[in-house]
Amino acid sequence: MNNDWQSQPWSGVYPATLCPFHDDESIDESGLTEYITEVASVDGINGVVCNGHTGEIMSLRLQERDRVTSVVRTAVDAVNGQQKRDVKTITGVSAEGSHEAIDHAKAARDAGADAILLMPPHHWLRFGRSDETAVGFIRDVAEGAGVPIIIHQYPAWTKAGYTLQEMLEMVKIPEVVMIKMGTRDMSRWLFDYEQLKAAAPNVSIVTCHDEFLLPTLLEGADGALIGFAGFVPELMGKTVHAALDADLAGARDARETVAPLARLIYNFGEPGCGAHQRMKVARWLMGRFPSPLFRRPIRPLSVAGIQDIREQLKAIDYPVVR
Repeated sequence: MNNDWQSQPWSGVYPATLCPFHDDESIDESGLTEYITEVASVDGINGVVCNGHTGEIMSLRLQERDRVTSVVRTAVDAVNGQQKRDVKTITGVSAEGSHEAIDHAKAARDAGADAILLMPPHHWLRFGRSDETAVGFIRDVAEGAGVPIIIHQYPAWTKAGYTLQEMLEMVKIPEVVMIKMGTRDMSRWLFDYEQLKAAAPNVSIVTCHDEFLLPTLLEGADGALIGFAGFVPELMGKTVHAALDADLAGARDARETVAPLARLIYNFGEPGCGAHQRMKVARWLMGRFPSPLFRRPIRPLSVAGIQDIREQLKAIDYPVVR
């Protein structure tokens, strides 16, 4: 547990947000504004992350990603002005080469992002890479774009996941302000956290383990960057803050409320497109999202699948209006 988490400028709760679409798959900007305003207004939310996997970055064109960032920044700025807060706007960057990633990072900065969530090139998932290439990619973007960087750590079982030694080199880069730790190797979680914090105390280490949220927070973390906080931000805020404040009883109480929803969304698996689609459908059923549409190539949930979510929500006393 990190009882000093509030002193970290990049700590706390960061919802990875959904992106609504019209029936023709164009971005629903008014729906996005309303949704982001709701999420950013929740007490305890420290930043809003758009264009992540939850936000379907892989199906968005570059110009659309920039437009999403701009809309989100405008909504967040309005909340900050009304509530006298400093909620950050973060946008995902996914590119296959350093030059492309630099271009995307600059575009994100110009669209209003306070930081980028930098994903590894996805060809690494197939072919792997060397240590020098992994660290060099982060350094290329840092030097080329000059924007604060959140490193997106992929699961250890993929060829794109970073080793501890690679991350220890990455945190030396001044632009790196946070690591979104998605190793999903619980045997190493605490050791890696301790080593990284010893090497770079000012770099926040946050969990993105929706399915192992409480264990990772209690072992060692400065916060959470999770899609589930874009689904139920109030509950996630309570859970994360209680854990970080060493309030074990409060964290357990909050988690008891979260657990049935987590089973509905994740079905005992890792976060992925299926889970993100169920989030969108569930919020739509509750009247808290404008559309259940997930962009192609993902196909719509079946009528039976939607009905199953509807019945599960009713079974745990969540209001269903559709």
